[in-house]
Amino acid sequence: MAPSGVAFVRDWLYVEDHCSGIEAVLERGRLGEVYNIGGNNEWTNIDIVGLICDRLDQLRPGTTPYRELITYVRDRPGHDRRYAIDSSKMKAELGWQPAHRFETGIEATLGWYLDNLDWCNRVRSGEYRHYLETQYGHKN
Repeated sequence: MAPSGVAFVRDWLYVEDHCSGIEAVLERGRLGEVYNIGGNNEWTNIDIVGLICDRLDQLRPGTTPYRELITYVRDRPGHDRRYAIDSSKMKAELGWQPAHRFETGIEATLGWYLDNLDWCNRVRSGEYRHYLETQYGHKN
């Protein structure tokens, strides 16, 4: 939980499931309708962070357990405490539901980032901005 004792809850969904949900809407959705693509999988933010830390301790142990590196920051005013998605319309009308369990999805996501640390470092360094500038020029 955040230092204030308030948990922030989100509905989590693996990226491939999100993409397949968008595809289902494009292929089978009715024009003008709204479809919520969700995982029916609510976790608190801190539980997600803890899950990632625990998995990193197994995959890439450091000198300090990753949970000890968590730094809490002040919450922004008006921050929503819960984001909930009712994706029942997706299942009822389009026959869509997530294909992956959240735990396997987060595992695959974490694996991708660990396998692509060079890309992560270029993003963190801001190097990608040079690429964008070269390709698209400076736009205000």
